Amino acid sequence: MASLGVQRFILRTLLSLPTPVLRLMSGGGVVYQGGRTLDPKIQFLAAGAARSPSMTTLAPEAARRSSAQGMAAMTAPLEAGVRVEPLTIPGPAGEIPARVYRPASQDATMPVMVFAHFGGGVIGDLDTCEAFCGILAKIVRCAVVSVDYRLAPEHRFPAGLEDVLAAFSWTRDNAERFGGPAGQAAIGGDSMGGNFAAIVCQELKRKGEAQPVLQLLVYPCTDVASETPSMTTYGEAFPLSRPIMEWFMGHYMGPGDDPADPRLSPLREPDLTGLAPAVVITAGFDPLVDQGEAYARRLRDAGSPTVYRCYDSLAHGFTAFTGAVTCADVACREIAGLVREGLEGRIR
Repeated sequence: MASLGVQRFILRTLLSLPTPVLRLMSGGGVVYQGGRTLDPKIQFLAAGAARSPSMTTLAPEAARRSSAQGMAAMTAPLEAGVRVEPLTIPGPAGEIPARVYRPASQDATMPVMVFAHFGGGVIGDLDTCEAFCGILAKIVRCAVVSVDYRLAPEHRFPAGLEDVLAAFSWTRDNAERFGGPAGQAAIGGDSMGGNFAAIVCQELKRKGEAQPVLQLLVYPCTDVASETPSMTTYGEAFPLSRPIMEWFMGHYMGPGDDPADPRLSPLREPDLTGLAPAVVITAGFDPLVDQGEAYARRLRDAGSPTVYRCYDSLAHGFTAFTGAVTCADVACREIAGLVREGLEGRIR
């Protein structure tokens, strides 16, 4: 097998071909669904992925390896001027591995952000979100603590959620250690990490504790039993399809778990008042796009300052495509800019 550097070079060379050539190599014309046009580079990646076995045919351990290999070729290197350090955080079942990202030009007024990676609660690790965490750290000029929470099916719901909640509370209480204001922290995550971030805010409210300074929810799963139109329109999308979502939930939830439990589906929580200001991001070609938009709307209606943005031409998981898809890299930098505005109190 070619080295990672060679794989990246080949992939980026192919993706630099003119759009008509990319579409031809992807099997034909423009992909247009639900009023949206798929980015041609993602169309090319999707065509390549279609030639490999679906994640639904793999055991979780094999799926983790396959996903890690595929993502490694598409992600960008860590941002220049950002240093990364290993960290362990006390958790409910032992030490939680983590990484802290610190920019050279850190702003001492910016709260630290705790971040949870994507992966349906089953796959993903600290490498999965390294590029995006570096972008956040550099543009927001804050420390970012990335959490390697426990994964299912070895550790089913609510193990991963409990790890992220513990990591947030510990980081908030130790914020000065990371160069941020004392007693303050933001929470963020993408996909299942976004699910965790939303639920952390709800759990803190239930406990009567202060809210995070901000919640960043990137293409979040907010309703694991969703039957919205996007679950059908984009039910066969790349890299997240409806069958893959069902595979994730089959491993993540136990037989007695209720999908309507707000600790699984935060959109099902009837009272969203008093939650943190939010930046909610969705991707157009994503079965979860409707539920992310619905959660943003409900947060705004409940009185939380909320910015919502959908990147129509992109697909679920785009935070890991920064080294291969130009529009994904641009989107991630825009998101970081929105986070900075949110932490400066400029969300209305």
